[in-house]
Amino acid sequence: MIYSKKPGVDVGKIAGLASRSYGKGVVSGIGGFAGIFDPSVFGFKDMVLAAGADGVGTKVKIAQALDKHDTVGIDLVAMNADDVVTCGARPLFFLDYIAIGKARPGIVEEIVKGIVDGCEMAGCALLGGETATMPAIYDDGEYDLAGFCVGGVERDGIIDGSEIVPGDVVLGLESSGIHSNGYTTARRVLLEEGKMKLGDYIAELGRTLGEELLEPTRIYAKALVYAMAHVRPKGMAHVTEGGIMGNIRRVLPQGMSFVKTGKWPVPPIFDIIRKTGNLDDAEMDRVFNMGIGMVVIVDPAHAAEFARLLKGHGINAYHIGEVVKA
Repeated sequence: MIYSKKPGVDVGKIAGLASRSYGKGVVSGIGGFAGIFDPSVFGFKDMVLAAGADGVGTKVKIAQALDKHDTVGIDLVAMNADDVVTCGARPLFFLDYIAIGKARPGIVEEIVKGIVDGCEMAGCALLGGETATMPAIYDDGEYDLAGFCVGGVERDGIIDGSEIVPGDVVLGLESSGIHSNGYTTARRVLLEEGKMKLGDYIAELGRTLGEELLEPTRIYAKALVYAMAHVRPKGMAHVTEGGIMGNIRRVLPQGMSFVKTGKWPVPPIFDIIRKTGNLDDAEMDRVFNMGIGMVVIVDPAHAAEFARLLKGHGINAYHIGEVVKA
């Protein structure tokens, strides 16, 4: 179902918003029962599809508390498009699912605006979605989000970590903050145990706590697609639940490990959480990204060039370590 007409949902506005993300490939978008996409316009010779599904967790509770809903859609796209790109795929299109207690006028449009913004950042099209009004499950003002991204990659261009060898360089791509993982811990530590308020101005952050917690997840997909067209990486890991180590392990071949050899800037929000909750390094590293939102593993000869290509798209990449025998 592609955004059927429901109370509090302006399908015309949503269709207009979605059209901003349309590029080549979109045959039919929002308005019918299914979106239609033609991937052949991208010149794939032997394409296979890559797909992923994810949500933004309890970050939506921050948006709801602040009554600001136009950025969590960016988070939703980031969580999905940046999963799909890790196998070398180019994100092609995106679908969303919004479950809401009561669709007050404007709120769904705000969410979709963020989704469209995210799709533009990721270089994919918002092809359709569904809004489910479920007052029996969600209270007024409450909602949850899920997203689905489909990408395309040449069969011989799939990146799965199988080519990784000891000595390969591990690049860490700078995060914009907490991103979309660890909010249950962050909310417990800061709002419950620390008795902080979302409207509190935090000098170390240079803004309110609420503004910091709603900072959108950085989207790496478009920059990575560009960089991969020039330099082929050997493996990539989206740093989400499990932190840097937990996600690097998912891409390393058996018998190999990661050793940290470099440093990078850690956003101050993490130190605030650590001190307020008296959390040890192990828990912080397991729950949060600690300033690195994506990891790219490359041949040492190509590391500097890959970092330079990303820098041209506004993303800082740091040499954070290397692959070693376990």
